[in-house]
Amino acid sequence: MTADALIEALALPDSTRINQRIPKKLLADQAAASTADKRQINEGIDEITWLAALKPQLIGVPEYRDVHRHYIELAVLGLTLKPGAKSGRLTELLHRAVPYPVLLITQSETGLKLSLAHLRTAQNEADKTVLDGNLLSVGAIDSTPDFLAAMALERQPQTDLFALYQGWMDTVGALDIARETGRFQPSHGREHAAGRHAVLQQCRALHDRVTVLRGQAAKEKQMARQIALNQELRQIQGELQVLQASLVEVSQA
Repeated sequence: MTADALIEALALPDSTRINQRIPKKLLADQAAASTADKRQINEGIDEITWLAALKPQLIGVPEYRDVHRHYIELAVLGLTLKPGAKSGRLTELLHRAVPYPVLLITQSETGLKLSLAHLRTAQNEADKTVLDGNLLSVGAIDSTPDFLAAMALERQPQTDLFALYQGWMDTVGALDIARETGRFQPSHGREHAAGRHAVLQQCRALHDRVTVLRGQAAKEKQMARQIALNQELRQIQGELQVLQASLVEVSQA
């Protein structure tokens, strides 16, 4: 899967395309990067490209405003990293630096990654924006036809720019869920997406617990304690299977 193929799948109008390189220094300045961050930017980033600007007059989708945010534009950016770069931190810095919600396509030695994050107005600083909630980041993007079709601009909600961006977030979230269920299924709306995400988080918490228990059981010297750990492990694995079945069921609802 290539970044070009993913961009093509978005089916953006030609009028939105910019394809302009962004200087790394601008990212460092806008993100208020620390000395360590600036080093990562200079040493880890190969190229940043502003691929497209989705404005109401170009895509026919109204802007969005509430007490927390004002979305007048959505941005599609490309980020190419050098081998060994710390993708997570550099991705976060870029989302923080751009004053618009960003659909970020990151290309690195590990493959293709998509990330998104809502923004809100900073408290006591109305002219600045900050990330609102967690950054959604999904790696190892492949060429699943259903996923690529679901990412097309025309398939997203057209109520306003917030709804459109949330549609992309829910679609990328559905791909994340497919890693657990084995099948990509788009969400049927915000409530459906939120419900599936909640179950996914429970599954991941249990996966983490399974990893911890396996490590403890492997190191345990006392037989009685080892048996107890293995019993707890089997119990957690059983709970995980139930949750995974529930996630499949919720996805098909």
